[in-house]
Amino acid sequence: MGSRNLCQLKTRLERHFLRNVVKRKFGHSQHCYSKKDENIMNVFDRKAKRLQRDRSTTLPNFEESQYVKEEIGYRTYDRLLDIKREFDVAVDLGCGLGYVSRHITKDTAKLIYQCEMSEKLLKRAEVSPEVPTHKLVVDEEFLPFKDKSLDVVVSSLSLHWVNDLPGCFKAVQKSLKPDRPFIGSMFGGDTLFELRVSLQLAEQELQGGISPHISPFTDVRDLGNLLNRAGFTMLTIDVDEVKSSYDDMLSLMMDLKGMGENNCVWTRRPMLHRNTIELAEKKYREMYSTEEGLEATFQIVNFIAWSPDPSQPKPLQRGSAKFSLKDIERIDELTKDVKSLEEELDKGLNPKKDK
Repeated sequence: MGSRNLCQLKTRLERHFLRNVVKRKFGHSQHCYSKKDENIMNVFDRKAKRLQRDRSTTLPNFEESQYVKEEIGYRTYDRLLDIKREFDVAVDLGCGLGYVSRHITKDTAKLIYQCEMSEKLLKRAEVSPEVPTHKLVVDEEFLPFKDKSLDVVVSSLSLHWVNDLPGCFKAVQKSLKPDRPFIGSMFGGDTLFELRVSLQLAEQELQGGISPHISPFTDVRDLGNLLNRAGFTMLTIDVDEVKSSYDDMLSLMMDLKGMGENNCVWTRRPMLHRNTIELAEKKYREMYSTEEGLEATFQIVNFIAWSPDPSQPKPLQRGSAKFSLKDIERIDELTKDVKSLEEELDKGLNPKKDK
């Protein structure tokens, strides 16, 4: 057998071995897929996330657990009001219980589409009393809208579970008409860092290793880069924090389950041992306890991005500045000099002006 055939056989055996290892470890054979020369990491089990959202609607604490999403949904709606326009078609992407779209009035939009991957959650979503609303079962990774058909897209605390976030942003940008806004909010990287640290310390001490119990979240810089790559312009990104207190760690975990925010990472462990929970609770109290209870932080990354249009303002060309930053203290004097030069130049070009 030639050396070439031996290399091909070796490559096949290696691929077969790696495929079996991935199946045994992660429970699925496809952990990364390609899309138009881009490698998309398959981090989240989207089917599990849909089931988690479906099951959350049956929990006794379901309505009481929505406080964070309701607050951030209203803040996202408030940002929409800052844009003094009337939109023909609005989309609430990952609407949940209609956290954003329930507040929209007829002065802001004429038609609303509520999009949610969980059918049971979508049925319970509140609609605007003033604006006609259509409910659609839609996965954020596969948008059904035509190019340049939407006037505004809003999304509140849903996109952090999307695997193909670059593809989602590109689909939104293509669906928007020129010079239209995409307004949203996502959980940031410091969300629930107290719970994450406590569980990691407990697992490291008891089991000699750690596993991902808290979802990985998008960083502010990464979000800006992804929106730019998707073709959006005039980005505005800021960060808020919402802090809440709980009697114990299990109360926090039950509220997360009620929100449908329990873990769906492929590499998650199926269960937490009782000893791990008890030790994590102890460490949580030692490091993050306050007078009101155990503190939990929700970091919110808010953004506004615009679909491109030739009429939008653009940065000046490099080297076109009239002043240097080192002369900032003399700005008044320099402004007078520039005005006098412009007046002299104007007189030279229009000598009849003096007469």
